[in-house]
Amino acid sequence: MKITEYFKKSQGQTLVSFEVLPPLKGGSMADIFSTLDPLMEFKPPFIDVTYHREEYVYNKQPSGYYEKTAIRKRPGTVGICASIMHRYGIDAIPHLICGGFNVEETENALIDLNFLGINNVLALRGDARQFEDKFIPENNGHKYAVDLVKQVNDMNHGIYLDSNIEKGSPTDFSIGVAGYPEKHFEAPNFETDIKYLKQKIDAGASYIVTQMFFDNTNFFRFRDACHAAGIHVPIVPGLKPLTRKYQLNSIPRKFFINFPEALVTEALKTEDKNIISLGIEWCIAQCIELKQAGVPCLHFYTMGDVDTTYKIVEKI
Repeated sequence: MKITEYFKKSQGQTLVSFEVLPPLKGGSMADIFSTLDPLMEFKPPFIDVTYHREEYVYNKQPSGYYEKTAIRKRPGTVGICASIMHRYGIDAIPHLICGGFNVEETENALIDLNFLGINNVLALRGDARQFEDKFIPENNGHKYAVDLVKQVNDMNHGIYLDSNIEKGSPTDFSIGVAGYPEKHFEAPNFETDIKYLKQKIDAGASYIVTQMFFDNTNFFRFRDACHAAGIHVPIVPGLKPLTRKYQLNSIPRKFFINFPEALVTEALKTEDKNIISLGIEWCIAQCIELKQAGVPCLHFYTMGDVDTTYKIVEKI
């Protein structure tokens, strides 16, 4: 079922959903199931599965030179989605990214997903590689998420890359895209970022999932700005609790978001062993306010921390 159909069927009730990471290379589906099994109690209609592009390592050779070698640390997104759907009977949403794929590989991936009955995707540009200062697309690959959305939408209309294909079988993907309540770090300003988001919706995206945030004021400002710009698709807030004191520095550095002063003040005077409790309480308060504001779904970035996620959802 399409994600937007779940929102319509809920008749105003706020749903919950979760995002999981593929296990590191050498891991197994048991790692995923151990995260999701307890969370199935909350009847999520869908699960997101991230995709991570290849990274590079430099191995020193006997000659003294370094050889650049591509590695994939977290393989298996499509297989994981199929396993989740088989085990739990719910929809799984693979992340589809620009990085690491050219347009032909993207089309082939979408054909495979369509064959498997996976008809929801989250279309993202993806991050730059670890040692690159900006995102660099593959040769004949997409530079922006909006172009990826256009390709998926073309296939929904039976339009394939091979112009010789006439009356191709149309796919039926529901396309989600990312939104940034505090703006994408590469956007020159908040208003321009909203314009870019509108382009993705106009290109065929049907719902938005936001980056994590810790101040609901930012989400409400973002939602209001979307409405003012003519964006009227469901907007799903993405949530993650503070669980370690060092995250006060690492999360802003990695995700380019801010912590509200009230949370920072409390965290700085809280012992390390009690930070998780503080983070849970703060996230629960966020969720209650968001539910009262009528959001269609609360989307939790589990990052493998099932216990903390469970404690939050149990309370709301």
